[in-house]
Amino acid sequence: MEIVLVSLVALIAAVLTFFTGFGLGTLLAPAFMVFFPVDVAIGLTAVVHLLNNLFKLFLVGKNADKSVLLKFGIPAIIFSFTGAYLLTLIPDSEPVLVHHWYGGYYPVYPIKLIIAILLLLFSVMDIAPAMKKVNISNKLIPIGGALSGFFGGLSGHQGALRSAFLIKSGLTKEAFIGTTVILSCFVDVTRLIVYGTKLSSEILGENILWIISATLSAFLGAYIGNKIFKKAPIKFIENIVATALICYAIAMLLGIA
Repeated sequence: MEIVLVSLVALIAAVLTFFTGFGLGTLLAPAFMVFFPVDVAIGLTAVVHLLNNLFKLFLVGKNADKSVLLKFGIPAIIFSFTGAYLLTLIPDSEPVLVHHWYGGYYPVYPIKLIIAILLLLFSVMDIAPAMKKVNISNKLIPIGGALSGFFGGLSGHQGALRSAFLIKSGLTKEAFIGTTVILSCFVDVTRLIVYGTKLSSEILGENILWIISATLSAFLGAYIGNKIFKKAPIKFIENIVATALICYAIAMLLGIA
């Protein structure tokens, strides 16, 4: 039953992620954490996330915009390492907000507050009628990549920032999802290099059924998402992304993401 629940989360999250460009890890990691220690749960999530992105790469990778991929991806990778390194130098900060939902402790740290505000600003750009036709200049794409990578290295929330920026870069819906998939694969490989020290072959072997079940469910979700995606207009995709960003930003402000 536990494997079925995690697999169901992977299925639903993969459908949603196909439209938003982020979210599978956000939903799947907490599901794994119910049954595994945090470090193992994060590692298992990273494996499923990478395998699912490789499947999506097969489905839509050919649609990626090579120019945007280079202009956004190279600064994102460089600055993700910069952000991750800076994180090791910053002393533990005190939360700026603390929520106690149903007796739990949910802190909101400064970096998450900043990212939540940025996501809300990007969401307003997607929703406000006056901003609907505004596209981000091609010259600003490297800056978007740098910001996404830097804050992603600091907090791990790179996917949401990446989608928030690229959805306003004037890409077609096919190029948007193809580009985000390839960029996400780059991030996943980096994650597994870091998590590899915690994911021994023994741990992977003991939990291979969990990985296979969650991965196949995510594949099915991606397949379903791709079928729906082909029929969806770009405005629908933009609204889905904006809604997901708002929900994600609110979750961060509430200390649950």
